[in-house]
Amino acid sequence: MGFNIIVCAKQVPDPEGPPSSFEVNEAERRVTARGIPPVINPFDENALEAAIRIKEATDAEITLLSVGKGLSKAVFLKAVAAGADSSLLVEGDDLDAALLDSFTTAHLLAGAITKSGKYDLILCGRQAADTNAGMVGLILAQLLDIPAITLAQKVEISGGKVVVERVLPDGYEVVEADLPALVTVSGEVGDLRYPSLQAIKAAKGLPQTILAEADLDLEISGLSRLETVALAAPSRERRCTLVDGDTPEETGKKLAQLLRQEKVI
Repeated sequence: MGFNIIVCAKQVPDPEGPPSSFEVNEAERRVTARGIPPVINPFDENALEAAIRIKEATDAEITLLSVGKGLSKAVFLKAVAAGADSSLLVEGDDLDAALLDSFTTAHLLAGAITKSGKYDLILCGRQAADTNAGMVGLILAQLLDIPAITLAQKVEISGGKVVVERVLPDGYEVVEADLPALVTVSGEVGDLRYPSLQAIKAAKGLPQTILAEADLDLEISGLSRLETVALAAPSRERRCTLVDGDTPEETGKKLAQLLRQEKVI
């Protein structure tokens, strides 16, 4: 009997993009990325890498799942090529990531997972690179009524259980849970392997299912628990003070006095 893994992946603007490319729209209370390509959330890539390692040790099958608006087929094709077996995308004009809170997103993922059928393990990134909320995985586990383990640096399947090395501030602890279960994966797992060109070409033939919100028999209006009442860029004040002196020693002394006056030291 096969082992089924679902990896939840969010499409986000590339977090490595320059800060100047991100604009804060205070009127619409959202952040807009200009000229930055979409990527899979890096923590979700960690989750996919963890899934691939489990697949290499078992007969697991991996389904990559995402919810959103304007999902890039090329971005998910590359992720699937790294080692997944299929993808399931839930798309719709109302599914703009900027308008979905964690609670609504978890409901959409739960609906898609229920629709897709059997699963043994769900892997999510510890948080998303755009919001850093870190709540979707735990809410999803609650909706599906399955155990959840957070902040994994290693995930293995043993004796019908999931065994996780869970990151702590001063080390790690080993935790296990009955299956099915959900695990949120941290960056300590390691980066997602880079697929070969041959694998990317082969991935074009792998199954891809695209669903709409209506296919989930779910009404998302009214689900939101979070309201953004204001959003603004942080104000920055810059001052430049030139410190001079007749000798380097005098200049250094004046600088030290100035830094102490400004309570820097």
